[in-house]
Amino acid sequence: MDKTSVFNVAALKQELTLITINEVMASLKKKGYNAENQLVGYLLTGDVAYISNFEGARQKMKSLKREEVLLALIKNFKGN
Repeated sequence: MDKTSVFNVAALKQELTLITINEVMASLKKKGYNAENQLVGYLLTGDVAYISNFEGARQKMKSLKREEVLLALIKNFKGN
């Protein structure tokens, strides 16, 4: 029996963004940085130098738009 699956692309994109943020924060913590402060610095200034190159964290953050990161964090905070 064939069944059509429906995917919510926006929800999937948000989930992938959150996964990436968590990976970056884990790398920053592992490197000894205060991950929350570094992420806030990046989000406020747009200066990717706040994110370490360790474990490819900087490249992962560069793959995301700051607006996408903020939106994912806000929606996650709200529980949506």
